[in-house]
Amino acid sequence: MELPEVVSRSEWLVARKKFLAEEKEFTRRRDELNANRRRLPMVLVEQDYVFTGPDGPVRLLDVFEGRLQLVVYHFMFAPEWDAGCPNCTWLSDDIGRLDGLHEMQTTYAAVSRAPYEKIAAYKEQRGWTFPWYSSAGTSFNYDFHVTLDESVLPLEYNYRTKAEWEALPSGGLVQGEQPFDLHGMSCFLRTGDAVHHTYSTYGRGTDSLGFSGTVIDLTALGRQEPWELPAGRIPAPDHHADGCH
Repeated sequence: MELPEVVSRSEWLVARKKFLAEEKEFTRRRDELNANRRRLPMVLVEQDYVFTGPDGPVRLLDVFEGRLQLVVYHFMFAPEWDAGCPNCTWLSDDIGRLDGLHEMQTTYAAVSRAPYEKIAAYKEQRGWTFPWYSSAGTSFNYDFHVTLDESVLPLEYNYRTKAEWEALPSGGLVQGEQPFDLHGMSCFLRTGDAVHHTYSTYGRGTDSLGFSGTVIDLTALGRQEPWELPAGRIPAPDHHADGCH
């Protein structure tokens, strides 16, 4: 395990103030990115997706629960699995009260391909209260590129084609039989009864949802994951940790 150098308090303070300048620049840049994200165009969702929830069929429009915005976490839970993805589970364990989002006219929900009966059982086992729907029987997961199956659509994940993934040092995208489930997050905006897709992110892009991950990133030991490189080294481009591969 690689530990930080032990120095005097005065030396530490010099290093900390130097790093503070980097943090402030990162915050400024993050604010710019958030503003640019809000300026992205949006696409009308023409498909009338019908999910399954605790009370039966639920249209995508209904998942908004009457609010203006919807954030969907594409939770990795394939129909043949008996439990959800461990990484998605770890992230979801951090989700608390959603009242703050609701006050800002935003609904949070998870969607998976697993049948609703499996979702409901796993949700109860974990003690979660956030809405979680089954997209089984719909093209939702395929259309938003979190279920990959070349017999349905050409492979694409995180805005790269299969050929682009195979050209990377990390190699191919799919490691297993298709259909192959991955995770992501998508945002939607409602205008009347019209639903618009405004944003999707995948891979490490969902890190922002996790309280534990954000907190542990502040510590000396970090996440202690294989992909997390020692201090001072820059990860290779496109190195990512997508969870249940």
